[in-house]
Amino acid sequence: MDRHIINTEKAPAAVGPYSQAVRSGSFVFTSGQIGINPLTGQLRIGIEEQARQVLTNLAAVLSASGSGMDRILKTSIFLTDMADFGVVNRIYAEAFDTEPPARSTFQVAALPLGALIEIEAIALVE
Repeated sequence: MDRHIINTEKAPAAVGPYSQAVRSGSFVFTSGQIGINPLTGQLRIGIEEQARQVLTNLAAVLSASGSGMDRILKTSIFLTDMADFGVVNRIYAEAFDTEPPARSTFQVAALPLGALIEIEAIALVE
């Protein structure tokens, strides 16, 4: 089985026993990214700042795997408050302005470290 663990210092370190992503064959599967600034180790404040940081972190993990945001097939978004859906949609649309990937969005009771948003992705490797 072709399986490669992906880790990069350009995204926050895992907060548990998991990898930032796993690459297998033509696919990369990312773990959920939350809005931690990898330079400070601190969670950004507010849904808008966290959403932007999540997408930045996701891009860094994908880049480290040999993929990119334009290669994403599917994302899953987890929100602690569905009232944030509109703000997240606007920021998400900036990241995927043409041909956005398939997506699911869920409201969850809580996320690690008190995060407001988490996004995971499945992408093709270039």
